[in-house]
Amino acid sequence: MSHVPHELHEEFPDQTEALHSLKLGNAHFARLADEYHEVNREVHRAETDVSPVSDEALEEMKKKRLALKDQIAALLAAA
Repeated sequence: MSHVPHELHEEFPDQTEALHSLKLGNAHFARLADEYHEVNREVHRAETDVSPVSDEALEEMKKKRLALKDQIAALLAAA
């Protein structure tokens, strides 16, 4: 466990401008980014025991976050 939030600008540090542009100009990307942010915060709260969850629930949240990150990465690569 890292206990450090995985913010999109930290996950894709070389694509900060593209992240911003896509958030503003692509509704699908903006929805994915918002959902990623929400799930990421849930994972962070679970990892830091602010909102404890079972190990299985935490793993499911991490899988969801990774799937969203993969979709975001694909859209960034296509941009």
